[in-house]
Amino acid sequence: MSIHTGQKAPEFSLPDQAGETHTLSQYSGKWVLVYFYPKDMTPGCTIEACEIRDNFSAFKKANVVVLGISADSQKLHEKFARTFSLPFPLLSDPKKEAISAYGAVAKKSMFGKTFLGIVRSSVLIAPDGTVAKMYPKVSPKGHAQQVLQDISALTKS
Repeated sequence: MSIHTGQKAPEFSLPDQAGETHTLSQYSGKWVLVYFYPKDMTPGCTIEACEIRDNFSAFKKANVVVLGISADSQKLHEKFARTFSLPFPLLSDPKKEAISAYGAVAKKSMFGKTFLGIVRSSVLIAPDGTVAKMYPKVSPKGHAQQVLQDISALTKS
């Protein structure tokens, strides 16, 4: 990832599945989990999103805003959120500007072809807008619980 713990998190301004624009600065004073994922409606991305959904009350209780970001369209995000009852914003970044700013793009290969793709990764941003913790290569299963454990540890210190 091209950002580091302790540095100011890059600002972004992106629309969600309902067309509402979200900026990082609007969540100043709150913990923010920004999770980057490759594609709506795919198995790994669905597992990750549903685990966050299933733990969403714990995120809210810990005062953590959850924002999912991929390059998919608002329309596909809307379908994904509706199909799986996702209670958090999915932000559309088709130009991959925020995705790139957070270092969530890397060379990938599939079927013998190399391409630049989105790396499943997350960044936990502290209430002061700095990067508190980075998750450079996320396994979809168990990620939500790991973040909640880290939040608990960070807020106790």
